[in-house]
Amino acid sequence: MTVGIIGAGAFGTSLSIALSTPNKKLKLWTLNHGTVKSIQEARENRLRLPGYILPEQIIATNDIAEIKDCSIVLIAVPMQQLRSLVEMHGSILKGKILVACCKGFEVSSGLGPTAILEIASEKTAVLTGPSFASDLASGFPTALTIASKIEGLAKYIQKELGTEILRLYWSNDPIGAELGGALKNVIAIGCGVTIGAGYGSSSRAALMTRGYSEIVNIAPYFGAKPETLFGLSGLGDLSLTCMSSESRNYQYGLALGKQQSFDKNITVEGVSTSSAIVLKAKEFEVDTPVMAVINNLVLGKISLTHAIQNLLSRPQRQE
Repeated sequence: MTVGIIGAGAFGTSLSIALSTPNKKLKLWTLNHGTVKSIQEARENRLRLPGYILPEQIIATNDIAEIKDCSIVLIAVPMQQLRSLVEMHGSILKGKILVACCKGFEVSSGLGPTAILEIASEKTAVLTGPSFASDLASGFPTALTIASKIEGLAKYIQKELGTEILRLYWSNDPIGAELGGALKNVIAIGCGVTIGAGYGSSSRAALMTRGYSEIVNIAPYFGAKPETLFGLSGLGDLSLTCMSSESRNYQYGLALGKQQSFDKNITVEGVSTSSAIVLKAKEFEVDTPVMAVINNLVLGKISLTHAIQNLLSRPQRQE
């Protein structure tokens, strides 16, 4: 079997390493010629994932036509770039099993990744859950959710891609899986802000818990199953992202809380996702005070002091 991976960032590269088995060939596509050269010459993605050796069965390429013979294609590009990639290379992707490995909502439409992948193929799924690129590349045991609305597709992908180290649990609720993967980034920013501002771990735990409650409450309005958020793609991913300094969204929030600058070249999906979810919450008439305050904070509409006061001044009520 030949598996394609589109996007040779840290996560796409680590996925190629984690999925490598003797009977599986992987093709890793990127526009970056330097990345391909680095992998071909040193078996290492020195730009995005230095220090990790890629097995020989991983073929790095700049030619998207190389993906044509791949039966399953995992797409690991930033969420806001997904539509343009699918529209540009739709003829290559048409009819293939397409697995979204990005998290968030498209700001312009509010759509999740599988809905956008359906432009090219009906056979779509999402791979999500608690996973850092460095852990995957190191071969640490990791468990993720593979979700699809197509009968039997998630089970098939589970069988084809699961390994002894990378355990996949299938689900028929891709919307719920996408929701957990997207909204945990918003809460992670808030948790980073809390620690960066010096409010301590107890405050972070409170914000994380109330934020999680908002995620579960809004899930049915999207057509998602709340119980999906109890699993790896929900609580699991939220826990990892909100409590680890390896999380980009947490790092961004940490800098915000310390009132420090942050590298603009680092993708922070939670920023755009916070805007998308606030719009959806207004549409659904659902109260999401934690995510609304985080959105106002990242957009610079309120100060850190005002954000904290906003949350603390809310009426106390039954949990």
